Amino acid sequence: WVPQRRVTSRPRVGTGILRIRALAHLIAAVDRSKAEPDPPLDRPSVPDAPAGSTQKGVASETPEKPRFDIAHAMANRERACERVRHLTRHLGATDPSDERDVVERNPTAAGADQKIRLAPGGGAGTLTVTDNRTGERYDVPVTEDGFVSATAFKAIKAGGDGNGLKLYDPGYMNTAPCKSKISYIDGDKGILRYRGYPIEELAERSTYLESAFALVYGDLPDARQLREWEETVMRHSALPVPVIAAIEALPHDAHPMGVILAGLNALSTFHPEQNPALQGGGIYRSHDVQDKQIVRIIGKMTTLAAHAYHRNTGRTPAHPNQTMGYAENFLYMLDAGLDPNHRPNPRLAKALDVMFLLHAEHEMNCSTAAARHLASSGVDVYSAVAGAVGALYGPLHGGANEAVLKMLARIGNKEAIPAFLKRVKDKKEKMFGFGHRVYKNFDPRANVIREVAEEVFRLVGRDPLIDVAVELEKAARQDEYFVQRKLYPNVDFYSGLVYRALGFPPEFFTVLFAVPRAAGYLAHWRESLTDPDAKIARPQQVYQGEWLRSYPALAARPPASSDSMWHVQVSNASRRRLAGGSSSGKEFRPSGGTASGGGRTSSFAHPPRDVGLGPAFSSGVVPGDATGGVDKLFHAR
Repeated sequence: WVPQRRVTSRPRVGTGILRIRALAHLIAAVDRSKAEPDPPLDRPSVPDAPAGSTQKGVASETPEKPRFDIAHAMANRERACERVRHLTRHLGATDPSDERDVVERNPTAAGADQKIRLAPGGGAGTLTVTDNRTGERYDVPVTEDGFVSATAFKAIKAGGDGNGLKLYDPGYMNTAPCKSKISYIDGDKGILRYRGYPIEELAERSTYLESAFALVYGDLPDARQLREWEETVMRHSALPVPVIAAIEALPHDAHPMGVILAGLNALSTFHPEQNPALQGGGIYRSHDVQDKQIVRIIGKMTTLAAHAYHRNTGRTPAHPNQTMGYAENFLYMLDAGLDPNHRPNPRLAKALDVMFLLHAEHEMNCSTAAARHLASSGVDVYSAVAGAVGALYGPLHGGANEAVLKMLARIGNKEAIPAFLKRVKDKKEKMFGFGHRVYKNFDPRANVIREVAEEVFRLVGRDPLIDVAVELEKAARQDEYFVQRKLYPNVDFYSGLVYRALGFPPEFFTVLFAVPRAAGYLAHWRESLTDPDAKIARPQQVYQGEWLRSYPALAARPPASSDSMWHVQVSNASRRRLAGGSSSGKEFRPSGGTASGGGRTSSFAHPPRDVGLGPAFSSGVVPGDATGGVDKLFHAR
């Protein structure tokens, strides 16, 4: 679905924002005047005149100094508020039905006094670059969003190969690959907002599915929309039977994330009607097609997770119960077994729902960037989400909470914390769960999770490691070493303890990250479909390899000197097979002339032989390969 472009009289965005700021200052001034004594107008004083005398243009008595007209000011305030609403409707900042003015929207626990966004990066302007290699000066435009276009630097050339400058940014430390309205992070102030809603408010008052609706569609739903959304998502929670069969064909000890990936990729093959490779690149322009895939993926993620969980237990998850809430149904599938009347503890279900909400979206992280990167090629949404989940699978991204748990177990007790911190400062230990690539302040989600942890422990018992975690946090926040480096607890520090208390094994923690993050992936996928600047992702590179070499004959070629394949160990199963023979029409008689068993002779083209490492690999045999290279090896000898 692509929204139709409307021709309307719209103020320029930069001008409109400046007008809103000016009007907001006026509104704030009027509000202050209501709480302060009315100041006199700034007029020259009039000297007192003798009694009974008159002056031209001046009354015989000293006039009363004019007072600030609050009624007039309030009328101006109302007109200013109306003008703010008018401008923000044109600029798309608020919903026209919302009668609150923009300066009263979306306070947050961190930075509640900043009710209007300051100019990002200082606002619009130009950046003057002087190339000291050539003496040339270049003016690079700075947008009102505080960024410069990377392609602008291609114009800066200084001879050589004739190519312009590239921006080298491994890890995307300061690169924005897209414009987005989905979530906002201010790492220095510890702020996280979904669509402008502070994460603290959502965790306290919202639910995962309600917040997922806001992430995907832009605003929180009303009562009717929420009811329809929840019912539709839960209606799509069942998996096709062949997808379940594909999951059950996996090894019983398969990593749960591998099971999730297999399930998502299998799902993509069961819905060919939405696949751009089959239906054409415009299939996702349909709002209906978008919505169908969104509710399918969000609805089925918990079911995939339940199957991944029970792939390791050997049991079968209960069928989804569509009358339950999202997290409640997940716990039901895990625990109900054959009891359809089972009901999960509602407080535990709420705790898990809050955990899902806190992990639903986190701006342009590794896996979300992977989702948008894949979507830029036009691939189907199941493959895009599966690729994002694959990125999340990595221990540097989604596995940090498991590392925290192992770290706390190694520490063992509160008395061992000082020695542990000393080893960290001596670079002999790594402290997981502290610090963040984005947050240089306290992760706003960590406070909420600590409260969730206490609630869970009250219900299922207190994990002894929580005392170690609390004491470790306290000690680290009082240690100048960690304070100077702005190493504060992040979302992973307490989440592993919560998941362990809920009975999940450590290898399952990343699945509990992937399930809710699907909402964020889908929000970014949907936003990318209508992004006018969207292009297929094709980063540049800085080439540093050999420039030009001729192809030498094989006989005259020296061994590769920079690197080569090391010796790969042959499995014992391969050695067993290679110790046998290859059946053919030629007869091979072992010493003794006959084989035991009825006087029949054994028929082999070549005798069995002890095959070493080199011959096996020169023949193409690989570990676990039952046939490849065997015949080639015997015929070669």
